[in-house]
Amino acid sequence: MTALLSPLSADFVLRALLGGALVAAICGVVGTWVVIRGMAFLGEAIGHAMLPGVALATVLGAPVLAGAAISAAVMSAAIGVLQRRGRLSYDTSIGLLFVAMLSLGVIIVSHSRSFATDATALLFGDILAIRTTDLAALAVALIATLLLAAVFHRSFVAAAFDPRIAHTLGLRPQLAHLVLTGLVTLAVVASFQAVGTLLVVGLLLAPAVAAKAWTSRIPATMIGAVLVGIAAVISGLLASWHWGTAAGASISAAAILFAALSSAARAAARAAARAVARAVTAHAAPRGPRRPAESGTAAGAATAAGAAGAAEGLSEDTPPRPLTAAAQAATERNA
Repeated sequence: MTALLSPLSADFVLRALLGGALVAAICGVVGTWVVIRGMAFLGEAIGHAMLPGVALATVLGAPVLAGAAISAAVMSAAIGVLQRRGRLSYDTSIGLLFVAMLSLGVIIVSHSRSFATDATALLFGDILAIRTTDLAALAVALIATLLLAAVFHRSFVAAAFDPRIAHTLGLRPQLAHLVLTGLVTLAVVASFQAVGTLLVVGLLLAPAVAAKAWTSRIPATMIGAVLVGIAAVISGLLASWHWGTAAGASISAAAILFAALSSAARAAARAAARAVARAVTAHAAPRGPRRPAESGTAAGAATAAGAAGAAEGLSEDTPPRPLTAAAQAATERNA
């Protein structure tokens, strides 16, 4: 056990673990709503839409996180504009903007010869390079996520189940949708350094899926998703250290593995519960009366047996019964 946990003694691994835990908390809260609302494609699109901002920031020597945040914010705002003013559906708007932003990013990257290393870190993450300033930024992002999720909780719930009722209650479902889109953007931007843009959706969805398999209550799902995400970060970092694999990919793979195991365990538990319920019901069921056909048959058989016995008693082979004393005296007088 000591050898297994020995990597945690290194300072940069501890920073990576703390940063991963903060990212897992952000993704656990936001990912619960992403799973409930079916917004997985939005998370994937925003993850890839950060490429032009990151590429431009790298070329200009600006902070990469700032470029990613600006690019993702532009993507989110453009989705809202197309959905309100255009005639395109939500998925169509996301698909078009996703391809447009990704193409722009590739064009910028193609003009930069020194972008190969930075692109690798962008696509697959570099959680072991997290600094103290990054931890502070992640802590601020987590606080903002928790505050917005708490303030708009009722609006999120109402809009998730029936936007018309939410509008009737004055909860402004359109504003709630915009805020939720902003939270998804914040979660993706906060996570891309840990797991990269290609794998961020795994950390956003898998812990929530694993937790949702065991409960339907939203707060409980969020707490479970955070715990599963932290477990995935720890497992991924240890696997990366001992097996020499990429840290971001190991974290995402661990999260998806936990989701698969959780779903399988829940299915097995439900099957076992159904089998036990059937066995208890069958054992406790009272025995009903005999069917009428069986009763009639038995009665008929008894009647037939009685008739046969009477006929048997009147047959010639049966010896006559002895006469009583009174009957014998009357017979002698008549004689």
